[in-house]
Amino acid sequence: MESNNKGKDFCMFALPGLFCFVAVVIVPFVYGVYLTLTDWNGVSKVKNFVGLKNLAGVMRDGQFWTSLLLTFKYVIVVVLLVNVLAFGIAYLLTRGMKGQNFFRAGFFTPNLIGGIVLGYIWQFVFSRVFVNIGETTGWKLFEVSWLSDPDKAFAALVLVSVWQLSGYMILIYVAGFMGLSEDVMEAAQIDGASGFVKLKSIIMPLMMSSVTICLFLTLSRAFMVYDVNLSLTAGAPYGTTEMAAMHVYEKAFTSRQFGVGQAEALILFVIVACISGIQVYLTKKQEVEA
Repeated sequence: MESNNKGKDFCMFALPGLFCFVAVVIVPFVYGVYLTLTDWNGVSKVKNFVGLKNLAGVMRDGQFWTSLLLTFKYVIVVVLLVNVLAFGIAYLLTRGMKGQNFFRAGFFTPNLIGGIVLGYIWQFVFSRVFVNIGETTGWKLFEVSWLSDPDKAFAALVLVSVWQLSGYMILIYVAGFMGLSEDVMEAAQIDGASGFVKLKSIIMPLMMSSVTICLFLTLSRAFMVYDVNLSLTAGAPYGTTEMAAMHVYEKAFTSRQFGVGQAEALILFVIVACISGIQVYLTKKQEVEA
């Protein structure tokens, strides 16, 4: 009877989720791997088998590796800024300051705006609002649109991403701070730990579970950035802000080289999976229990 009940519970609760996961994730992934071995252009019914020819094409695609290097630079900057900023703000918002619930909601709001809409909003800000401020005040930093200069366009992309992602990470860090044991905090205070020592030796080790989650989320989202990249800069100026995900899309859907594009997507997936796996493994080892 017990085994029958377990079977019914599995069919009622786990089976629908398992079916959706296989249909939405596993099957497309396997089909994508198959496409890397063909010369399909996305339109024709014929898919000729070409073996590893597409991977050789990836190795010759200098623009892909340039965009991948730019993506690594973007990921490093965004992940560091988002987590440092979110951790610091979450720490302040759990110290009992007046109106902290209002500020929590306010910081989370940018995360509710879709990346495409967010990019167009900030495109207007950089191209019109900042330029008008520069013309009025004479500040050289804002005299010309940031989106027309390669270095400033990259900085603009980082700024928008940090502004969008920080709110969600703040909530996770706030939950972590609120879950800290008051007994441990009081014991640390009695022992004389305060300020930076308390943060480094007591709070940080207990917050590592939240750090693990936030680092994983920011890493995966930063590596796969596409919507903000498309709507804010579209790779401009002159393709200097084209991230890897955007290049993969252009290769597959614009250049009609689905095999090469899928091979590049597979390489990007492996890189993200390996880096994220290593990050989770290393940060999990640092976690402690109160």
